[in-house]
Amino acid sequence: MKKRLTPAELDARLKFVVGCVMAAVLTLTTIGVIYALVFVTQPIGAQAENDKMFFSVLSSIATFITGTLAGLMISTGGNKEDKNGNGIPDEEE
Repeated sequence: MKKRLTPAELDARLKFVVGCVMAAVLTLTTIGVIYALVFVTQPIGAQAENDKMFFSVLSSIATFITGTLAGLMISTGGNKEDKNGNGIPDEEE
């Protein structure tokens, strides 16, 4: 029979999955912006109006996801001690 996961272990797994998904979205957004800049033909001497709006929206999304991802990775859920280094706070062992 499998051992049940503790709330700390479930929280760690949730943060990992959410972090991976947000990092993937940020990566795809960055690739989309770079593709649009490099491979899409722009008018000479100016930028197309719809491309300007597209970059504005993607920039906002990337800024939001970067901030959320940073906040998720920084949050610790409290300052719980882990003296033996196994990733589980000592009070929950």
